[in-house]
Parts: sequence; structure tokens; C-alpha cells
Amino acid sequence: MRGHPTHLAALILLGAALSAAQPRGRILGGREAVSHARPYMASVQVNSKHVCGGFLVAEQWVLSAAHCLEDVADGKVQVLLGAHSLTRPEPSKRLYDVLRAVPHPDSRPETIDHDLLLLQLSEKAALGPAVQPLPWQRVNRDVPGGTLCDVAGWGVTNHRGSRPDRLQHLSLRVIDRATCNLRRFHDGTVSERMMCAESDRRRDSCKGDSGGPLVCGGVAEGVVTSGSRVCGNSKKPGIYTRVASYAAWIDRVMAGGTAA
Repeated sequence: MRGHPTHLAALILLGAALSAAQPRGRILGGREAVSHARPYMASVQVNSKHVCGGFLVAEQWVLSAAHCLEDVADGKVQVLLGAHSLTRPEPSKRLYDVLRAVPHPDSRPETIDHDLLLLQLSEKAALGPAVQPLPWQRVNRDVPGGTLCDVAGWGVTNHRGSRPDRLQHLSLRVIDRATCNLRRFHDGTVSERMMCAESDRRRDSCKGDSGGPLVCGGVAEGVVTSGSRVCGNSKKPGIYTRVASYAAWIDRVMAGGTAA
């Protein structure tokens, strides 16, 4: 997203990140994923353009980040499932209309707090080897520091703004909240509903396409936030929204209850 040794390049990339047409989170320093090895991955699209990542949590529901749709206005929101390449024909690919988009009621444009979005598909997803829900963490406990986790996405892969057509992924280690909240890092701004993972100039966990999952031990523990943090900065570890903190809200929305 950003993080370049020259101020000019940093400003250019920051401006691009704040544009509605530019995916907000990106895999920096990752590598191409094994085709369809992450069958839960979703591409959230507006007017047929990829804007964010997401992941299937139930047959008719995708979890993503609330900020992803804040600039959408009247754009047509759809979800692509079963994809490895965004553009090439694949038998498993299918684009679904969105029946309902439910951001967390406490999410706000000026903060990354409560940065979650549930998207109800117009019909149940056609499940198969390339399309499967991802188990998500319901036990409200912290992932131990040092745990190796995985992020994936179709976002920009380098500081020049190159966008991959095929899914990229990256392995990163969790940083415990106390360390992440030290003055030299995020200085106490990481709440109990958030978690952190490592970051440096070569690779960064905040860049897994906003809305994509942080997967630890085969379970979604966090969602990539879509804030404007300078990515690729070792002094600013990647921040994720902890899924378990919102289990009651997720269950209530998917059961057809109120959005609150």
C-alpha cells in the first residue's frame, strides 16, 4: 500500500490507497498461492472491479471489512467465489449478487474499530472443492505471540502498485498485544478486539486485501483492517479485527436478526 524510502512515492501511494478504485489492503512480499488451496477466499467487487477481499463463513454469507464499501454509493456490489485468477476462465468461478450488506453498526470512516462487514449472497453458494466456508474462531482468547498465520488476497504486490491477477499469500507471526501497544509501535491504540502481526519493508500482513482472513491453524482469527496505516513499516505492525470478539453479532446477523 505504502512504505517507500522516498516521500514522493509514499504520498503517491497514499493517495492511491484512499481512492475508491484502489484496493485498500495488499499482500506485500508474498507469493502466488496454490490454485484453489484456499477455497474460502472471496473477491468483493464493485461494478465488476475487485475492491477488497473476504471469506465465506456460511453457505450464503461472506465476511469482509466495513470500510471496503464506504465509498461505494450506488455501485453494484458482487462477490466472486471459486477463483484463483480474477480474469481467466475457471470452471469453479461464479459471481454472486449481494442481497444485503451489513456493516457493523459501530464502524466509522475515521477509525478502524469494529471494521467488519457481512455480505448476504443472493443465493447459497455452490459448494465444492474450490468453494468452502472457513471455520472462524468463536472462543474469545488471544492467539499467542509468535504463532505463524496466513493471509491471502488479490491486492497490490509492490510499492509500484502492481496488481496480481492470481491469488497471493503470505505467512506472518502474531505479535502479542502488549508488545504491539508499546510506544514505539501503536502506542496503546490496539484494543482487546484487535490483534497484530509482524510487518517490515519486504512483507506485511496488513496487505492481505482488506477484509481477507488471518488464518491460524486452519481457523480465521482476524480480518485485515482497511485503515490507512503505512504498510511495510516495521514500526507499525499489521492490525486485524479479532473475529471471536464479534461472534454474537455475526451469529445474530446471519440468523436474520437486527444488524445491531
